Amino acid sequence: MVDFIQKDQYRFDDLCKLVAFLRSKDGCSWDQAQTHQSIRRNFLEEAYEACEGLDRDDPEIMREEFGDVLLQVLFHTDIERERGRFTIDDVCDRICKKLVYRHPHLFGGEAEDWEELKRREKGAKTQSDLMDDVARSLPALIRAEKLHEKAAKVDQLADDAAQAQTIRQSLAKLLEKADDEALGDLLLAAVGIAARREMDSESALHSACERYIRRVKDAETT
Repeated sequence: MVDFIQKDQYRFDDLCKLVAFLRSKDGCSWDQAQTHQSIRRNFLEEAYEACEGLDRDDPEIMREEFGDVLLQVLFHTDIERERGRFTIDDVCDRICKKLVYRHPHLFGGEAEDWEELKRREKGAKTQSDLMDDVARSLPALIRAEKLHEKAAKVDQLADDAAQAQTIRQSLAKLLEKADDEALGDLLLAAVGIAARREMDSESALHSACERYIRRVKDAETT
């Protein structure tokens, strides 16, 4: 058993060293065997659990789950350090430079449109470039919201009449025969209507889920 330094209060550097040790030849065989893909789901689950702490405004949950998210960042970064591609210092450097670039009015420059700054930063030339940059790994509802938001910024978001027509047509197809494409078009159009009104589709669906649970509970007690 390795005698890792015992402290009353650990800091960021200690966590970096501990992760590196666990993944070293003298560390833990499980940690050594992990890859980006083998623990990818862990990253998503820890992020959602951290959001649970935010939603509950619970500092104990936040403190624990933020640590779990940070562990995931350091674990994936250590895999890349081992490969010789980048380190945690490179990660910190990149985000610091991004923050300075996106706040020119605070760091010696002129105030600029946020979307234009991001467009230049990513080298996007067209609206489709920006839409294509929306992460495909996002939950589908959140991805749909972001796509509609980007379309709205350049007046390419379909109007309510067109979205409603899509919903009617898709619903008819869906009722006639199970059709994944029709279901997807229906959901995308519904999110589009919400986007025009600056509504949070994710939050609305969560609320609907809670109402659904309450209705089931009420039915069980009657």
